[in-house]
Amino acid sequence: MFAVASSAAILPISGFPAGVEVHWETQRRVVWNEQEHTREEYELVYEISWIKELGLWRSFLRSRHKVKS
Repeated sequence: MFAVASSAAILPISGFPAGVEVHWETQRRVVWNEQEHTREEYELVYEISWIKELGLWRSFLRSRHKVKS
């Protein structure tokens, strides 16, 4: 299973110049738990922002939560 939700805003976040576009994407993914030999669903929240100096988008994982059944 794979689902994506997205939100966007221009926010004054410390460490980013004013007007930098930052948005978050939430993805739900099913992953394999090797220790328990089971499939588990996780909600992953990524922060995505534009790096003007490099001319590219950057993305990194902000949070990871197991979805309760």
